[in-house]
Amino acid sequence: MSTAVGTPGTASAPLQSGPQMSPPGNSSQDTTQLFLTSALARGLTGTLVGAALMLSCHQIYLHLRSYTVPHEQRYIVRLLLIVPVYAFDSWLSLLLLGGHQHYVYLDSVRDCYEAFVIYSFLSLCFQYLGGESAIMAEIRGKPIRSSCVYGTCCLGGLSYSIGFLRFCKQATLQFCVVKPVMAVATIVLQALGKYHDGDFSTHSGYLYVTLTYNVSASLALYALLLFYFTTRELLQPFEPVLKFLTIKAIVFLSFWQGMLLAILERCGAIPEVQDVDGSRVGAGTLAAGYQNFLICVEMVFAAVALRRAFPCQVYSEKKDPPAPMQSISSGLRETVSPRDIVHDVIHNFSPAYQRYTQQATHEAPAPGQSPHPVSRMPPGLAGGPGRGSTEKRELIPPEEP
Repeated sequence: MSTAVGTPGTASAPLQSGPQMSPPGNSSQDTTQLFLTSALARGLTGTLVGAALMLSCHQIYLHLRSYTVPHEQRYIVRLLLIVPVYAFDSWLSLLLLGGHQHYVYLDSVRDCYEAFVIYSFLSLCFQYLGGESAIMAEIRGKPIRSSCVYGTCCLGGLSYSIGFLRFCKQATLQFCVVKPVMAVATIVLQALGKYHDGDFSTHSGYLYVTLTYNVSASLALYALLLFYFTTRELLQPFEPVLKFLTIKAIVFLSFWQGMLLAILERCGAIPEVQDVDGSRVGAGTLAAGYQNFLICVEMVFAAVALRRAFPCQVYSEKKDPPAPMQSISSGLRETVSPRDIVHDVIHNFSPAYQRYTQQATHEAPAPGQSPHPVSRMPPGLAGGPGRGSTEKRELIPPEEP
């Protein structure tokens, strides 16, 4: 840990139930009532989390009730589920805040779902635009405009190609692989006593996990920025700015928020304390507690923003009748299934694919677009996930060298 209590050369008398006599500057040894463990904090966060859950679950129910465009709404429901996952995970971590770092195991679940959300958002954008072939038909061969804001200043003079679109997909998918792997690594290191939040020493796994997270998250964010920069005019009818900012704020700003708290802990701004129940709460654990408290508060605003960004009126206005409860449950099972991520990882990273293939959606073909010949693919990979509505097709013949 970045701070030590009871080390040689400091006063380390046993704590008594009476008034504490501690040297100046050693207030971290005082027995105090932590705000995070107080009834006020738990009641406040419980109320806010309850409100966030009600808003999000109602929005999810409305989408599943009017599940008329499954190839879009499956991704929307996944995005909406981020509020219940984040809010309940953070609130439960606060309830278990104490000397033991139980929150590490809970936060690992949240970390894994972050990757699920990033993939789902990019896939939703692809579905909005009619699939990868429709996107390539619009951008192929166009010059890449140089922009320091979107990170294309080094790409001036180049043109959009199949490789560009594949990079965006691969950079996002690597985040889906790295996140769960790092979550498992964190749990293993925690069990071995080699992981402590805020400990940037070379002997702690926190340093290496954090560096890996930073590189992976930055690469995924850069790929999403590139994709948005390329397709923002095509996405204009779908209000992309609000959707993009809402999802990125929830995932990436919460990540940097945690990093800032870890740095403050490292600088000594968040000291180690001892709660009134006798449990000693480390500085790293306390910083993670503040992070979970802030997330509980922020999820209410996130739920409101997501209701505005992903309304269900456009789907409920379709002529299809509302789905029965049995269809709602089956639609929910479909949305939480990770099969499409596994399928896309194989598709984008497997060396068996020498030519870039395309997932064309039969439910919403591009207007006036003739079907492409079905590509030759390895056995067992010719079908897409979902309700049998997708298949792999050859996108565009490879570019001439």
